[in-house]
Amino acid sequence: MKREEIPQQYKWKMEDLYAVNEAWEADFAKLQNGMEDIKQYEGTLADSPENLLALMKKSDELNQLAENVYVYANQRLHEDTGNAYYQGLSGRAQMLLVQMSENSSFVEPEILSIPEDTLEEMLKTEGLQPYETYFRRLLRKKEHILPKEMEELLAGADEVAEGPKDTFMMFNNADIKFPTITGENGEPVEITHGKYIRLLESQNREVRKAAFMGLYKTYGKFKNTLAATYRANVKQAGFFAKARKYKSSLEASLSASAIPAEVYDRLIESVHAHLPALHEYVQVRKEKLGVEELHMYDLYVPMVGEADKKIPYEEAKDIVLKGLAPLGEDYLSLLQKGFNEGWIDVYENEGKRSGAYSWGAYGTHPYVLLNYQDNLNNVFTLAHEMGHALHSYHSDETQDYIYAGYKIFVAEVASTCNEALLIRYLLDNSKDDKEKAYLLNYFLEQFRGTLFRQTMFAEFEKIAHGKSESGEPLTAEVLCDIYYDLNKKYFGDGIVADQEIALEWSRIPHFYTPFYVYQYSTGFSAAIAISSKILRGEEGIVEKYKKFLSSGSSLDCIDLLKICDVDMTQKEPVEEALKVFESTLKEFSEILKKN
Repeated sequence: MKREEIPQQYKWKMEDLYAVNEAWEADFAKLQNGMEDIKQYEGTLADSPENLLALMKKSDELNQLAENVYVYANQRLHEDTGNAYYQGLSGRAQMLLVQMSENSSFVEPEILSIPEDTLEEMLKTEGLQPYETYFRRLLRKKEHILPKEMEELLAGADEVAEGPKDTFMMFNNADIKFPTITGENGEPVEITHGKYIRLLESQNREVRKAAFMGLYKTYGKFKNTLAATYRANVKQAGFFAKARKYKSSLEASLSASAIPAEVYDRLIESVHAHLPALHEYVQVRKEKLGVEELHMYDLYVPMVGEADKKIPYEEAKDIVLKGLAPLGEDYLSLLQKGFNEGWIDVYENEGKRSGAYSWGAYGTHPYVLLNYQDNLNNVFTLAHEMGHALHSYHSDETQDYIYAGYKIFVAEVASTCNEALLIRYLLDNSKDDKEKAYLLNYFLEQFRGTLFRQTMFAEFEKIAHGKSESGEPLTAEVLCDIYYDLNKKYFGDGIVADQEIALEWSRIPHFYTPFYVYQYSTGFSAAIAISSKILRGEEGIVEKYKKFLSSGSSLDCIDLLKICDVDMTQKEPVEEALKVFESTLKEFSEILKKN
C-alpha cells in the first residue's frame, strides 16, 4: 500500500513538530549559526557564574533545537526510506550533530577544571540551581578525568577504539553469507539475520535444525577471526578503564549511570538460584513438543499456536485501554489522547521502516511508529510502545530539558509494565484455554528471552572481561568453552547442548558495547516487580509509579526505582520477578494437562 492511500487518522502528525519543511530549514540555519556561539564561552567559564549560566542556557537551547531538527528529519525518512529528499535532510542533521559535538567538546573538561569550592559558590547564583544535579554528576567523574594533554590523546584514540566494533558490524551485516536451506514447503530459503528466528519458529523440525546448523557452521569458519575481533574490543575497554583509573571495565561501564557493581552481581546470583525453574520450563517444552531429545534449535518454536482471532486496530486500542485500567483514569485519558491526536503511525506502507518504536522531541508530544497487523502480538506491541510514549510524556511535562530524558537502565520499565498488566487482564477475561495457553507461553518466553538469556549474556561478559584483565588469552576455544558451559548451566540436562551453540557469542552485536545487556534483565525485573505491586493493589503504588514516570533523569537510576519501593541493589526485585515466572509456568502446565 502506498502511503497516500492510508487514511489520515492512522498517520502521525509530524506537522505538530514542523508545520512545513521550510520551518525545518529555518531552524537548521538557526542551529548552524547558533552553534558557533558556544565557542565564545571557551576559556571563560571559571571567570563568573554569569558566564557559566549563559553557557548552560545556550547549550540547552541549541540541544533542544538540534533534537527537533534530527527527530523530524529521521521520522519523515522512516515514513518512506526511499525518499531522497528526506534522506538528504537526515544526512544533513547527522553532520550538524557531529559539528555541534566538536564545538562543545571543551565544556565538560573546562567545568571540571574549576576548583570545587569555587563551583560550590557559583551554584548559589540564582539561575544555576536547576543545574546542580548535572554539575554534581559531572564532579563524580572528576577523579577519572585526566590532564588535558592525556584527554586529547584519549579522544584521538576513540575512533581507533571503535575499530573492532566497526569491523564486526561490517562483517556481520555486509560480508557474511549463510547457506540456502529447504523451507517448510520444499522451497529454497536463504538464511539471513532477519529470517533466522522465523526459521527457528518453524513447525517443521528439519527446517529448524537446518537453519541452526547452517548459521553456526558459517560462523564456525570464522571463529578465530571473530575471537580476535572480540578480544580487541575487550582489550580496548580494559585499556580505557585502566587509563581512567577504574578497577575494571565493568566498573567503568556501570559508572556512566551510577550503578553499583552489586546490582550486576546480585542479578546473576538471583537468576542462578532460580535456574531449576528454567530447567522445569525446558522439560515442559520437551513434553509439549513430544520429542525424545530437545535441542537448542527447539527453543523458539511456539508450543501453542496463536488463537485464530483477528484483532483490528480499533479493537486493539480498546483492549489496551481496558488492560491498563489499573493505572487510573488520568493515565487512560492520556492514552486516549495519543490514540486520537496523531501520535501514532499505524500501518505498513511501501518504503516504511520496519518494526516499532517510540521517539520524539522535547516540547512536543511523543511519536510511535507501528506496522500494525491484526493479531494479538501487535496488541502487545501497541501497549509496549505507548508505555515508552507516556513515560516520555510525563517526564517532558514535569522536567526541564536537561533532565527530561532517561537512561537505558530504566527505559524498558514502563513498556514492560504495560505488557504485564495487559497479559493479566487478558488472562483474567479469556474464556478460551487455547488463548490462555498462548498468552502464558508468550509471557514465559519473555522471561526466557529477556531475564534468563540476557543474564547469561551478562555473565559471559563478566567472565570474558575478567579473564582478559587477569592476563588470560581470549582464544576462540576459551570463548566457546565459557559460552558452552553457561548454556549447559542455564538450560540444564533436559536439553541437548548442541556443540554449535558454543559459537553463539560470535554473533551477538551487543557484546561490542560492553556490559550493556544486563540492563534488559534489570529493567524487566523492575517492571515485573512494579506491575505485581499494582495488580496486588498495594496502597499508593500507582501514585508512586506516576512520580517515577515524571522524574526523567532528575535522580540516579537506582533512586528513580526506589520511588516505587524497588531497590535494585537488593535481590528482592529480581526474586519477585522470578517468582512470577514460576507461578506463570505452573499456570501454563495446568492448562496443558487439561487439554
